[in-house]
Amino acid sequence: MSGKRRAWSETTPLLHSRSSFLEMVTSTATPDSAPSRTIFLGIDVGTGSARAGLFDEDGKLLGSSSSPIQIWKDGNCVEQSSTDIWHAICAAVKSACSLADVVAGEVKGLGFAATCSLVAVDADGSPVTVSWSGDSRRNVIVWMDHRAVEQAERINSRNSPVLQYCGGSLSPEMQAPKLLWVKENLQESWSMVFRWMDLSDWLSYRATGDDTRSLCTTVCKWTYLGHAHMHQGNEKDSRDMEACGWDDDFWEEIGLGDLVDGHHAKIGRSVAYPGHPLGSGLTPAAAKELGLVAGIPVGTSLIDAHAGGVGVMESVPQLASDAKEGDMEAICHRMVLVCGTSTCHMAVSRSKLFIPGVWGPFWSAMVPEYWLTEGGQSATGALLDHVIENHVASPSLANRAASRNISVFELLNKILETTMLDLKRPFLASLTEDMHVLPDFHGNRSPLADPKSKGVVCGLTLDSSEKQLALLYLATLQGIAYGTRHIVEHCNAHGHNIDTILACGGLAKNPLFIQEHADILGCPIILPRESESVLLGAAILGAVAARKYSGLNEAMRALNAAGQVIHPSKDPKVKKYHDAKYHIFRELYDRQLSHRSIIAQALA
Repeated sequence: MSGKRRAWSETTPLLHSRSSFLEMVTSTATPDSAPSRTIFLGIDVGTGSARAGLFDEDGKLLGSSSSPIQIWKDGNCVEQSSTDIWHAICAAVKSACSLADVVAGEVKGLGFAATCSLVAVDADGSPVTVSWSGDSRRNVIVWMDHRAVEQAERINSRNSPVLQYCGGSLSPEMQAPKLLWVKENLQESWSMVFRWMDLSDWLSYRATGDDTRSLCTTVCKWTYLGHAHMHQGNEKDSRDMEACGWDDDFWEEIGLGDLVDGHHAKIGRSVAYPGHPLGSGLTPAAAKELGLVAGIPVGTSLIDAHAGGVGVMESVPQLASDAKEGDMEAICHRMVLVCGTSTCHMAVSRSKLFIPGVWGPFWSAMVPEYWLTEGGQSATGALLDHVIENHVASPSLANRAASRNISVFELLNKILETTMLDLKRPFLASLTEDMHVLPDFHGNRSPLADPKSKGVVCGLTLDSSEKQLALLYLATLQGIAYGTRHIVEHCNAHGHNIDTILACGGLAKNPLFIQEHADILGCPIILPRESESVLLGAAILGAVAARKYSGLNEAMRALNAAGQVIHPSKDPKVKKYHDAKYHIFRELYDRQLSHRSIIAQALA
């Protein structure tokens, strides 16, 4: 592996010539050999798998495939292997091409999206361990890793000006606290690392040899001030920009001044808009591993949730649109829920909005030349899995679901429907009248920004039946939706005017999850035509890199499309019920703070 890595460029220029890039594109195929179809490849690395999706020029999915990736969990430490991830990507791409009957020459552009995990590599591109175990394979600190809570608290106590652009405080899920943890605890690894990279940036570097970072990753997770580029270039120029948005004083103050050395070489000397074409495209080595053609344009990456935003933000029904295509304000009334292991809440604005406890404002981090507000819940899909799998009735439930060839979620939804009818309840949500859940099992990311917040379940009994598990599942699902309502209300109270919700991701495929969100938020939820919105967002990066579109905004309007619209219940009793439960939901956290204070005084 290290032999191949040494062949990559270690000194990527800060500026790239558009003409040289176009020459590269035209030289990769001749008129006689050029296939008739134009296909774009999106690659997404989630928490548990790597996925590949192939899309045509209308944004329709032709085929996709996934391959599992390994993960190590030890308390608050969660780690992965970049080598394992790359192998999984290669397997997924080859499988997707085979399933979709796509030949390598038809793929005209590709883009990467990934979790905002932290990758450590040495000067040869080989992995450097970030694990107590010393295992060199474990060179990725996964996004959900919370080892750096203390480091985050120390950084936040300094009140650096950069903190106002991430909701007032850094989360332990961001990169600066994790970097400080490694420096303080794994000194040998710290001295060996040549590049610290967000996972999606590492993937595009692994594919092209170009170490240009994305405005998305650097701004959202590294405290890079993207608005430093506001008057230096625009999306249509799509050029690299010298990394002038680093606040060197911040890195010095928190004890990471050595990352400023070499014009920020270890954390990013060159930064570009998402979709900017990297280097000379796919390297011959990477092309061989992926089963593709060398020179395919590769776009600067996105974080997976942000790719979901790009893949769905313009998926509004034409008849429902209250603005013409040229209205730059219409998109500002929308929020995208990217619902997977966690949920991210993405909204954009023309002006910067400072919202306590909510990440941002991030300039051009998702949609170019718009400020991004990013709310989030650290455990949603993961929380539902946890609640189900740790219940005594889980094995029997899983066996029953398997025997009927349906998912556990589908079976739970059916149990709830039957229970509602048996008990003659007026509506399904009312089954949880005695059960309330605060879903902060992995802390609260937004809008409380309290990583120490804990989950709360009220209303448990000695009943251990599948029916009782179904009620707990419903109450947890509702708790997640109340958390989203809290985020939306908080954002609107601080300058947003969100009235349209779009949803994508694995949880968006669960009709009960979406219906409860619609009822609790009190507004329709739009699902995209293509359910694999993160893959589509990644593929859009490839389409932009291939110059199919002038920029990301045009590509989104062309390739996004609306699907089903889920409306909230018209029954006023449903609204009254959820308003009451939402009041209780908000009290659960307030009481936790009170309990925390009482115990702290007792232990003082």
